[in-house]
Amino acid sequence: MILIVDDQVENIYSLNKLLKSWDFEVDTAQSGEEALKKVLKNDYALIILDVQMPGIDGFEVAETLSGYSKTKEIPIIFLTAVNTDKKFITKGYASGGIDYITKPVDPDILILKVRTFYRLYEQTVALNDSKEILKLEIEARKKAQQDLNDKVEHLHTTLESLPQIAFRADAFGNVFFVNKNWFDYSTDPAIYPEVHPDDITMEAVWEDCMQHLQPQEVELRIRELRSGAFRFHLLRIIPVKGEGGIKSWVGTFTDIDDQKQEERKKDEFLSIASHELKTPLTSIKAYIQLIERMEHKQPESKVATYIHRAHDQVSKLDGLINDLLDVSKIENGKLKINKKPFDMEKLIASVVETIQYTSAQPALRIERQGPLITGEIYGDAFRIEQILINFFTNAIKYSPGAEKIVLHTAKENDHIYIGVQDFGIGIPDHKKKNVFTKFYRVEESSVQFQGLGIGLYICAEIIKQHQGNYGVESTLGEGTTFYFTLPIS
Repeated sequence: MILIVDDQVENIYSLNKLLKSWDFEVDTAQSGEEALKKVLKNDYALIILDVQMPGIDGFEVAETLSGYSKTKEIPIIFLTAVNTDKKFITKGYASGGIDYITKPVDPDILILKVRTFYRLYEQTVALNDSKEILKLEIEARKKAQQDLNDKVEHLHTTLESLPQIAFRADAFGNVFFVNKNWFDYSTDPAIYPEVHPDDITMEAVWEDCMQHLQPQEVELRIRELRSGAFRFHLLRIIPVKGEGGIKSWVGTFTDIDDQKQEERKKDEFLSIASHELKTPLTSIKAYIQLIERMEHKQPESKVATYIHRAHDQVSKLDGLINDLLDVSKIENGKLKINKKPFDMEKLIASVVETIQYTSAQPALRIERQGPLITGEIYGDAFRIEQILINFFTNAIKYSPGAEKIVLHTAKENDHIYIGVQDFGIGIPDHKKKNVFTKFYRVEESSVQFQGLGIGLYICAEIIKQHQGNYGVESTLGEGTTFYFTLPIS
């Protein structure tokens, strides 16, 4: 908008009409005082200011406006019919004007100048807006950079305070930050600790990270500089993702050597103890069999009853020792799986018959749901039977007083599914993931029901070696289903 300031109404009228004919928005003032009030209240692109006015003249108005930050940049064109001397023109420029036009006004020249100054005003406004936007953007980027630096500093402080070896690597696995514990295993912050020749290499670990772009966790041995010994560590590497993908990786080496040594000693003890127990147990079984033969003429005597009970307890002990031996073999990688084609349906029928004859709950029914498994399965029939017997005995043990157990079978594509469902005490949701781990027992049942907690662990390892899957579904107080799948071929 353009402000015309003149004490002569006819001058205002003619200028107003001229400017509006060129589509300029116009405002007017008939005195210096009125002009000052309007300029402080409104925004103007240009002021056409008459010099000779009663009260505050044009020079005084210009000087006043130049003292305010809001108005000092507004261009002013002076109009005069009297003060045409050089000194008055100089005074006009000194007081803040940018041009000086004498009356009578040449309309073409005035419009040309107004258009020029108006265009400059628009460009100045656009430039100021751009400067303000740029300023805000710079401030935002500075704040974002500061926030990022604070987060990085916080992360580095956190990593430095960890008891583990901690490091950060770029998107390609190149280390650029390590904590002080790193130097117990490496002399250079850019070189990874030396890995045992028999373990997976760091190159292979990073290759897996780059391929899957997911957190990685692996056990390996790295050499301690002071002692020269290789110690077991759990390596965890986690990606730090941004808008464009993975920005960096954060990794830790957690020393688990003491834990590994304890496990090794425990496994050695289990192996030695189970082998040592096996020898006297074999002799006890032989002596019981001899006594049974001596007492075969009096099957109803108390001695025969005691012999029978002793035989049952020895069988249970023999089963526990065999389980311990299996655990030892699994830990040492020596659990043998002898695969060959076998008839799964005959195996199931044999297991069901055995369970029904040996169950302590003769009234318990075993129902079958699902189709017959026709054709042969390639696997270790002895070990699969071991799994089924374990599932059935657990179902019977943990559902005392139940009327039935359900055997589920199914065939899906190239796999078979077998599940054993009981209607017993069930397993809490947060403990389902642990039931297949070694020596784990659910606290709610560990007092009421005896066992070592290794049967399901052995089953899981057997299924893994058959390239199958396993799992559990359970509702507390309603029952549990243990299941596994096996590839047909």
